[in-house]
Amino acid sequence: MQSFQIGKNEAGQRFDKYLKKLLSEAPTSFIYKMLRKKNITLNGKKADGSEKLKVQDEVKLFLSGETFAKFASPAIRFYQESVAGNYPYTPLNIVYEDADILIINKPAGMLSQKAKPDDISANEYIIGYLLHSHSITPQELATFRPSICNRLDYNTSGLLIAGKSLKGLQEMAEQLNSRDIEKHYRCLVKGWIQKPQMIDGWLRKEEKDNRVQITRTKQPGSKYIKTGYTPLACYRKKSLSHGDDCLKKIDMKDMDSEMDNFTLLDIHLITGRSHQIRAHLASVGHPIVGDGKYGDKMTNDFFARRFHIHAQMLQAYRLRLGDGREFKAPATAEFERVLGKI
Repeated sequence: MQSFQIGKNEAGQRFDKYLKKLLSEAPTSFIYKMLRKKNITLNGKKADGSEKLKVQDEVKLFLSGETFAKFASPAIRFYQESVAGNYPYTPLNIVYEDADILIINKPAGMLSQKAKPDDISANEYIIGYLLHSHSITPQELATFRPSICNRLDYNTSGLLIAGKSLKGLQEMAEQLNSRDIEKHYRCLVKGWIQKPQMIDGWLRKEEKDNRVQITRTKQPGSKYIKTGYTPLACYRKKSLSHGDDCLKKIDMKDMDSEMDNFTLLDIHLITGRSHQIRAHLASVGHPIVGDGKYGDKMTNDFFARRFHIHAQMLQAYRLRLGDGREFKAPATAEFERVLGKI
């Protein structure tokens, strides 16, 4: 006998639809036959499948282990066999949490979602945390899986939203699709930028080398992009060499003349495409410091040598939800280390 308790993410749907998810490999006729024979019950009573499920309803399946294994959804078998191993628990930097959503500060070097079947991504770590905190049970994972709502590149740190409940997932997806959520990034770029800018263009992804190309006009397979940026601080060789005492620690003599100017930017991401910020800024002559794919090699070499920076200086640091709530992530250790010296 197998027993399942209905959670908030399963509540509200018809009993037969729930059973079709639970026993996805079984013919529909088999499910209704088991209901008629009372081999499947709802709260200990016979049911016909039309009932609307409520939180804490109890579903019992009086099936042999072999029959259940044969007809159970792959998700059920997977979760029951290896939940703990596939969703390891690790402490997360949680910025905000309520009953429906979770916002974490993702470190650079963590995938947002799996790229290969054996990857462990932020998705798996979030589910591991929810299991560890008893916010969700292994049985609930069979019919509903919490998931991240926005994505960040592997080497980009910052705020990542996850839907803990079906309601949270739907609401965040709606706000992201309608662009009601404002997404802001901080980054350090090559060049001297004095005024806010709003730039647009067209982006086409080359799957074979995981790169994107930016063009001014629409090309086959390209998607429209729009990026806004505002300078927060500017750094120049001349001012550095005559600035605060702490700046004297840095030997700027070996910097190429083309590398003298840097600007800290606030990026307002209007459209969210793969590699958009990195490629868009590089296309207008302002590559991000530390970006090995779209950046400037001499600039990157200098920052690696002087500041031990080996990843792009890009962080998703501010989110403003459609209801006005705003969340911020503190500057990363890399930003603190570089900006504290220059």
